[in-house]
Amino acid sequence: MKKVLILGAGLVVKPMVEYLLEKKIPLLIASPMKQRADAIINRNPLGSSVDWSMDDPETLEKLIAEYDIVVSLLPYKYHVDVARICIRYKRSLVTTSYVQPEMRLLNEQAKAAGVLLLNELGLDPGLDHMTAMKIIDYIHLKKGKVEEFYSLCGALPAPGYADNPLKYKFTWSPKGVILASRNSALYLKKGKETFIDSVNLFKDRFEYNFPGIGELEVYPNRDSISYRDIYDIQEVKTMYRGTFRYRGWCETLDLMKGIGMFDDTPADYERMSYAEFLAERAGIENKDLRKSLARKSGIEETSIPMQSLDFLGFFDDEKLHYQETTPFEITSDRMIKKMMMHDNEHDVVLLQHIILASYPNGSKEVIKSSMVDYGTPATNTAIARTVALPAAIAVRLILENKIMLSGVHRPVLSSIYTPILNELQTLGLRMDENYGLNEHDIMIKKG
Repeated sequence: MKKVLILGAGLVVKPMVEYLLEKKIPLLIASPMKQRADAIINRNPLGSSVDWSMDDPETLEKLIAEYDIVVSLLPYKYHVDVARICIRYKRSLVTTSYVQPEMRLLNEQAKAAGVLLLNELGLDPGLDHMTAMKIIDYIHLKKGKVEEFYSLCGALPAPGYADNPLKYKFTWSPKGVILASRNSALYLKKGKETFIDSVNLFKDRFEYNFPGIGELEVYPNRDSISYRDIYDIQEVKTMYRGTFRYRGWCETLDLMKGIGMFDDTPADYERMSYAEFLAERAGIENKDLRKSLARKSGIEETSIPMQSLDFLGFFDDEKLHYQETTPFEITSDRMIKKMMMHDNEHDVVLLQHIILASYPNGSKEVIKSSMVDYGTPATNTAIARTVALPAAIAVRLILENKIMLSGVHRPVLSSIYTPILNELQTLGLRMDENYGLNEHDIMIKKG
């Protein structure tokens, strides 16, 4: 019987384990969080765990040699190391992370070994690729062209649980969320490339009314232009991938970035309080800190960013209890302490594609495809479901020889996305697709 090796036992692994065990597929979770792994397995005889970390490469080699397929849910920087071992032992690999340049360089080696390195099998990236490509392939099959493409995604507290000034809570890798706030962005609008540097990322935002949710803000997500080639839509004139947030997040992070609260430069903060840290970052004195910061930043003392800093405790005299560290670590640790989603709270995942297509007969149509998925304590978080289940299904399909590919891939081929999307529908994850809409239905006012 074929067996699955899962590396990592983080916040999104549980639905994958439950799915594979329900399909009677034996698995081992290798993680330093063995107690958590055992709780997820829940005494199922087909599941087991081992206390392991990347500090032990010898054990990793033995495990990969013993198991038939590997899932890496480790931090992205480790995927290439895992992939090299998988190639050596001719084992396929599934990840939910972006394809890094070093991973792409393994393409020919993987092909020669007959190994599939299937990446970007989560939510974003993952479900966004598959559900977009389904529509793009439909348009191209009708000899049409994609003129405008928007893909917007967000994992948020469900309405009613966004009860802090930032209107956000962490439901997956918290450090990863905050690290992503330091990205720059690149997108295409009406044929013109627009680059947004990191410091201005949250200034470049627009409002979008999501049915059933209400007014959200959208800011650009990394390099959108590269997806012209990934999705094979070189004809596109507008190419925009964005991230959903409630109002509060963008304004607050814009201020925090502007005063250097996410900087990487290490320093000694041993005797400093949170208020002194904030004053040092802003380059102002600690006296009348609220008023001084508001004046320097050009905002009101009662504004959302000021409320957020207050909520996070950055005006407090509490000592930091750090020695040498970075502003990023201080800030992100404080956000994590104050903003984790509690077990009795619900999250929601929102995914929205808006595509303008034109056809040889001169006609045009707007196609909208949207998904709203709510998590519950009983059925896992929405972010865990939407990240883990696409990868879990891919694992099963590879084991059953229903995906017969080798090399480095994303799920943009019909042979990959069609069976995965079909299975996801049976699990309650589906897109609501609307074809034949008019151009005014785009309702994107960016730029």
